[in-house]
Amino acid sequence: MINGTPARVKTITQAHRVLALPTPKHPLISVVDYTQVQAPAGVSAVFDFYSISLKRGVNKLIYGQQEYDFDEGVLYFLAPNQVLSAEETSDKERSGWILFLHPDFLWNTSLAKKIKQYEFFNYSVNEALFLSENEETILNGIIQNIQQEYNANIDKFSQDVIIAQLELLLTYSRRFYERQFITRKITNHKILERLEDLLNDYFNSEDILSKGLPSVQYVAEKLTISTKYLSNLLKQLTGQTTQQHIQNKLIEKAKEKLSTTDLSVSEIAYQLGFEHSQSFNKLFKTKTNLSPLEFRRSFN
Repeated sequence: MINGTPARVKTITQAHRVLALPTPKHPLISVVDYTQVQAPAGVSAVFDFYSISLKRGVNKLIYGQQEYDFDEGVLYFLAPNQVLSAEETSDKERSGWILFLHPDFLWNTSLAKKIKQYEFFNYSVNEALFLSENEETILNGIIQNIQQEYNANIDKFSQDVIIAQLELLLTYSRRFYERQFITRKITNHKILERLEDLLNDYFNSEDILSKGLPSVQYVAEKLTISTKYLSNLLKQLTGQTTQQHIQNKLIEKAKEKLSTTDLSVSEIAYQLGFEHSQSFNKLFKTKTNLSPLEFRRSFN
């Protein structure tokens, strides 16, 4: 990092140099032993390639504005153009691995477009994947297969074999994340409760008049969670996305006003953050199969 600006690391070879590692065997893919990494203190960098890391013993790791202590082994993912900072101390025993993957390696393969469908590359570090011992063993085995393949003599099958192993690694990671959404119930249900409180407060405040409907980005920032993680978590817990939760809260408030006040539909639409009542009418009917007026008449 120079003058507060994160350093840009364009190639995997350059990353190896920064981390005081030997030149990689392959310029577009590399697996490094985390115990061999010697990152400069307080380093902050933006990588032009993907990384998947299983680490233990990092004192503090910062992704965006989030901090996380890695006392236990966890897996996390970074896509190109994301800022990562690390502060490490020598009093912890480190272990694990880092897989660097340049987008050029995926050129003309099935994974080139598919990799963008794995939303955990856009999660924050504090939304990392906590692995069981068995899950860690499975992923370590896949990493060993990848290392063995690119360390061997390269032939016309090498890329296909490595791509297949990468897809297997990402598929297992998706499975393990979905397991985590379910097994970490206490933490996840607390997030759901906080979301409910946040939306209640917002719709009962002046914010709805001055700022309009809350966006998914706004809600995620207030909960200090990435938008992708929040939506995926809610899908697992409730079957609905963040946007659907916001709309459901809106409809709940609209029904309350339609059934307990004499306000006109236009006035209710305005109070709920709509500039045009037509947009409110359309959303209400989509959600309830009734127009606001039809819903009101059902109470008379």
